[in-house]
Order: sequence, then C-alpha cells, then structure tokens
Amino acid sequence: MMRGGRSFVSSPPAFSNDAKKLLVCTANTVSVFSNATGLQITSLEGHKALVTSVIVVPASNQAAKVLCYCWTASLDGTIRYWDFSVPELMKTIEIQMPIFSMVIPYFLDVPTEDNEKHQDLFAYVSTEDTKETQEKRKALRRQIRKCNLSKSHLVGRLILGEVPDLGYEHAAVRKITLHHTKKITVIAFHPTQRIVASGDVTGRILTWRGFGNRTFAAGNGVVNKKLIDVHEDKPGVRDNDDADSCSTWHWHPAEVNVLSFSSDGAYLYSGGKEGVLVVWQLDTGKKKFLPRIGSPLLYFVDSPDPTLSSISCADNQIHLLKMPSMGILKTISGIKAPCSYPEMYKGFGNGIAFDQTAGLVAFCTENYCIQFYSLFDDRGMSEVQACERNHQPGNDVTVIVTAVALSLDGSVMSTSEVNLAEEGIGGLVCLKFWASESQNKEFSLSTIVYEPQRDAGISAVTFHPSGHMAVSSSFGGDFKIIQVWICNNENIQNDQMRLNSSWTCHAVGSYDFQNYMQFLKKPMTAAAFSADGSVLAVAAETLITLWNPYKNVLFSVLGETLTPIVTLSFVGKSDNLVAASRGSKP
Repeated sequence: MMRGGRSFVSSPPAFSNDAKKLLVCTANTVSVFSNATGLQITSLEGHKALVTSVIVVPASNQAAKVLCYCWTASLDGTIRYWDFSVPELMKTIEIQMPIFSMVIPYFLDVPTEDNEKHQDLFAYVSTEDTKETQEKRKALRRQIRKCNLSKSHLVGRLILGEVPDLGYEHAAVRKITLHHTKKITVIAFHPTQRIVASGDVTGRILTWRGFGNRTFAAGNGVVNKKLIDVHEDKPGVRDNDDADSCSTWHWHPAEVNVLSFSSDGAYLYSGGKEGVLVVWQLDTGKKKFLPRIGSPLLYFVDSPDPTLSSISCADNQIHLLKMPSMGILKTISGIKAPCSYPEMYKGFGNGIAFDQTAGLVAFCTENYCIQFYSLFDDRGMSEVQACERNHQPGNDVTVIVTAVALSLDGSVMSTSEVNLAEEGIGGLVCLKFWASESQNKEFSLSTIVYEPQRDAGISAVTFHPSGHMAVSSSFGGDFKIIQVWICNNENIQNDQMRLNSSWTCHAVGSYDFQNYMQFLKKPMTAAAFSADGSVLAVAAETLITLWNPYKNVLFSVLGETLTPIVTLSFVGKSDNLVAASRGSKP
C-alpha cells in the first residue's frame, strides 16, 4: 500500500548548521530536504505519533557546523536525540505524556575550561496530563514541564516567567504581566535584548522594550520592590507594567500568525491570513513586503546563513527565501487542500484525475489551480492556473473548478469552471482544453468553450483512449462528443500539434423518458470510455446508457439504481463496468 500526502506545516521546520538542509515535521517522521534541490534526502523514523517539534543542536564554533544532531518531540510522549546525517537514533527519553511543543532555551552542554565536565541540558515541554480527570477542563490539564535532557527525567511543573539560571533543576521562577487589550495570537523574543513583540487578532503588533528590568533585577535572589517608580515616564505602557516603553504597529487587516526577529535583532518579520510577509525595521518602524504569496503564513524561520530563510504557508508549502531581497529560491510543496465548494455545489462534478503514465494525480485547489502531485515521490510537481483570478486568502469564492480530466497519456487536460452569479448577474460555465509538451506538465490553454451545455452545469468530462476525442456530460440532460481539430501540416511535431490544436463539438446525445405523457431528458451525471474506446457509457441519473461514440448511436440501457450515479469506470481492459452512487439508500 502506498501512503503519502503528509502535512509539511504542522510545526516549524529547522535548518541544519551549514544551512544546506531543512528538517520538516511530517506526521510521525522528520523529513530532511536539500535546500539546493528542494528534494527529500532522508528521514528520521521511530516516533509512533505526530512529531510536534524538531530542534537542531547549534554549532559551538565554525568547525562544528558539520555536526548534524537534533532533538525531536512527539505526541507519543517521547523526546528523541538523532544524528540526522546517518540517520541514527542516539537516545530516547520517555515523558509518558503527549508533547505539544518543546523549546531548548540555551544549549549548555559545553565543557567548561576548568574541569572539562558537561553541564546539564534542559528543555521546556508543553504537555497534557492524561491521568487528570476528564471532568477537568482541557486547558487546566495542560502543563509546562521542565525536562533534564542530560539525565532523561522531568524536573517539575513551571509557571511562565524567567529562570535566572538554566543550569539548575530547581531554580526559582519569576513572572511578570504585560497587559494587552485584545487576544494575543503570537509572541516573539528579541535574540539579545529585553524586547518582546506580540500580535493580536485585529492585526496589531505591540512591542515592549526593557520588559522585566525591575522584576528580574533582584539582589540575593529577592526582588527589591522599592525600586519600582510608579511615576516613571513609560510611553505606551499600560497599568504600570514592567517595561520601559510599548509601541504599536498596525498593517495587517486580520490576525497576526507569524512574528520573528532577525538573527541580528535589527528586523521583525510578521505575516498573517492575507498571505503577505512584512519586514519591519525595529528602530524606525519602516517596512517592506513580500506580497502575493497566495496563502496564510504560519511560520518564519531564520537559518545560520543570513542570506537564507524559510516561510511555511497554510497551503502546505515551504518557500526558501533569499535574504534580504526576499526572493523565492525554491519551494518544497506538499499536497494542497482541495477547493471548498459552496453548499449548493457540494458533490458537483469530479475534481480529481490520474496520469497513469507518470504516476501523478491532478486535483483542484483553493487558489484556482490544478496541482499535479507525484504519488511515487510524495511531493508537488507543478501547478496550472485554471482561472484568471488573483486569489486572496479569505475572499469570497467567486469561481469554482468543478471538474478536471486527463487523457490517457497525460498530454491533454480538460477543466470546467463556474463563475458564480452575484446579485443575479453571472453564472457563466466554461469548458477548457489544455495541452502540454511530453517532457513536462506545463500546460498551455488551447480551447475555451463558453456555455458548452447551454445553461446547464457540467457533471463530468472524460477522454477517449486515443486522446483525440472527449465527452462532456451535463445536468441539463445531454452529453456532447467533442473532437480535436488539428491544422493540416505534415511537418509539424507531435508536441506542437497538441499546442496548436483546437476542439470542436462533433455530436450531441441524450436519453428521454416518458412522464405523464411528456418526454423529459434525464440528467447525464457521469461518463466513461471502454479501454479500446469502442463503447461510451453515460449515466442518465439512475440508468446506464451505452453508446457507439463514433456513430453516436444508443445500443443498450443497463438496469436502474436507487440513487443517482456519480461515477462510472471500466475495469482495466475488461468489459466490466463499475458505477458509484451517492445517497442514503443502500
């Protein structure tokens, strides 16, 4: 059995120390990709549930950049230590509680100059105590635990705040509160200074400078509360919060999902539902943009190489960026989510097709594209912009691609789309034919047919095995046999022939039935050719009609189903025909 189509964006990825590899959490594994090619080169396998965090052990010096060690955490309740260059599992720590995220604030596992001993390494993990009673609210069962990675055991529960010395198991924890008027969606800490930024549901970004200077400036481990001056001028700070200042930036129209400081701390990166990456200059507030990414942003990750970063998007793609220009160098593409249909169009048409020669599946996505996904390589290969629309995440759906079909050799594609009516205007149906060169899947539009079935929607499109004939069926009660017209030039190559060809209607067929002395057309809901192309099967709602496609002659009608037929398919090269129906009746 072949399995694939995993999410690449369930958690933030991590760069290797030499910035040549990207480690991505993919279901129960961690996939390691080459940043030069965008292809997977190896994987870390061993977790029994979703991997929620991957953290690369940073290099302590330039020579150590060749080392490839990382920590991973999972919902299976384990933390694992890997050498991802081999790959090899080095260590497993049993937490026995699902781990939702993990951070390692500072890697202290460095020998001291005096005794060459290693200090203990600690991690903070977000867990849920499954032993707690189910009557307790889920939020109250969540805990932040401190784990000694060096000695492989938990230390205790924590309250959010600052640990003065990370090298001790039971160091005291102090906390502060910074007030905000809206729900916070994301937080980022400056790499070297006491600066924290937060994004909220309205699209605002608040940045506190000098936070915790009073609370954490303690003598003998005790906070000197007399140092607090309630009359101190602290612009933008609310309720005497422990911060020197607070500034507000507002550009994003919806909630902020991404916040990250640059490695040198000079810039702040932000992103959200609108699919635009914004770079803020921290000192001046000036900004620049990477627009038209086409999907909500989820994560921004810097690499050890200051000229390389990555952004993870909700459409299951990771873009590698050349910094500081923010040009997209390479895209690691997972399988995209199918397009969502309005309620009245659910179950309408067929939005998936297979290219059996290349092992690809083609399907409609939310950004008006057809994605070609490799079943063997488990990655996105290419995309075709099916509709001339500038997709903006969150906008109302105005066009839906209702069907996609491929010829047997994958060189010709057909798509149908519906422009949804707005205030009674619109509702146009289009049938498009596309042709590609044999060596790639870069399709070019060859023919557009407006209102191919008059004012009815297209229920299915299927190709003759030869690739020179196609059939479109409609809910209006007819089907059309469409043939390719090719310009007469004996010297033209096959690839050019496909690109320069056009399609035209050859014949129309329907199946009428008598109802109360009237002859009515049954909706044509599915269609399929036999392996040799000599038989065309068309579903007339609950009946199957068999036709000679060359002469457009009906020669047989097969029994009746209880619910409308939505899919027809001949089994291999045999004469057997399979029909699938949708409905509540058995």
